[in-house]
Amino acid sequence: MLQIPLRKLSQLKPQPADLDRYETASQDELRAWQRERLRWTLRRAFEKVPHYSAAFKAAGVHPDDFKDIGDLAKFPFTVKADLRANYPFGMFAVPESEIARIHASSGTTGKPTVVGYTKGDIDVWSDVVARSIRAAGARPGMKVHVAYGYGLFTGGLGAHYGAERLGCTVIPVSGGMTERQVQLINDFKPDIIMVTPSYMLAILDEFRKQGLDPRKSSLRVGIFGAEPWTNAMREEIEEAFDLHAVDIYGLSEVIGPGVASECVETKDGLHIWEDHFYPEVIDPVTGKVLPDGEKGELVFTSLTKEAMPIIRYRTRDLTRLLPGTARALRRMEKVTGRSDDMMIVRGVNVFPTQIEEKLLTIPALSMHYQIVLTREGRMDQMEILIEARPDAAATEVRKAAASRLEQAIKDTIGITAKVSVLDPESIERSLGKARRIVDRRPKE
Repeated sequence: MLQIPLRKLSQLKPQPADLDRYETASQDELRAWQRERLRWTLRRAFEKVPHYSAAFKAAGVHPDDFKDIGDLAKFPFTVKADLRANYPFGMFAVPESEIARIHASSGTTGKPTVVGYTKGDIDVWSDVVARSIRAAGARPGMKVHVAYGYGLFTGGLGAHYGAERLGCTVIPVSGGMTERQVQLINDFKPDIIMVTPSYMLAILDEFRKQGLDPRKSSLRVGIFGAEPWTNAMREEIEEAFDLHAVDIYGLSEVIGPGVASECVETKDGLHIWEDHFYPEVIDPVTGKVLPDGEKGELVFTSLTKEAMPIIRYRTRDLTRLLPGTARALRRMEKVTGRSDDMMIVRGVNVFPTQIEEKLLTIPALSMHYQIVLTREGRMDQMEILIEARPDAAATEVRKAAASRLEQAIKDTIGITAKVSVLDPESIERSLGKARRIVDRRPKE
């Protein structure tokens, strides 16, 4: 088990006076706020957004049917296809003249999903990201290196506004130019880095390529999000950089980064900022709401959004809800898979993070990998392309590592996979979210 990093945790733990009233509220207080805000949101969506007016009527419900929190389950889900069907601005609840900012997804699998913000929404977003950064250990006056991409993607500007709101000094580097990222970390000496975990690995590679010791960098905390990552990867990054690696969660359809965050003093799941986002976990097949503690698909309803209220949005992220620990607000377990990332290979459900957990136990293998799916006849084939670590050059070492990973996958997941160990830097580096799955199987 990884030892506590040398940058002592006590220096990063917040004092009670740092927290706001929502983080320390009683459950009765919180539920009262949520009931009031849910009533407002349901009525706003029904009256201002034609999609919701039609969807509520089709489901036979009206905002007046909401009396208590359990009644939310009567209302229909929102899915990504609904946003695409109303492209570009059909989900907005305010005139376009009141929109202060527009963000959108990449649209790589169809029309992009478009989200809008009023000035009030930007203020709320800044507040929840600031709360998340503070929970991760940042304090006013610290320097924050933002390596999330800027632009239509919500990561860069969301992190930027939140760090400024907290009172930090922002270094808006954006993604890419990895050699320059390392130079600026060494020259500007930031305390915090905000970036996808997969791109942090590329930054780590560049440190080593330049002959620099990442443990001697100024970084004390890494705030990582935008893609699932395992606790094994957390330990790898913490040990490599001598920093605290903390998870942040969000998605543009709900607001962007800042929906939930881990607290640096516990790192035991992400506290959801329930005063702005109401969570549910459902059975992904039946849609039934599951009790806290049971694993399923995460669903969110916004509580304070003006421009684009979202009702019961199906995130496709798999997790469970747990009681609060470092904060009074409920936690969501770290997301390590999505229902739409699940691969079905010869009848077996497989998630990339299951592969990742196994490869990280083998010293000769790096964390840069891709899973390639093909089909020969009627039989699915899985090949895992993974880079060797620089010190694993010998052919026999690579063969032994490949054999060990193949056996581990067979023993624990139950499928046969071919593992090909490649030279370092053979797999294309992502500047944002890593592309883990390459599915070359013919479409049905």
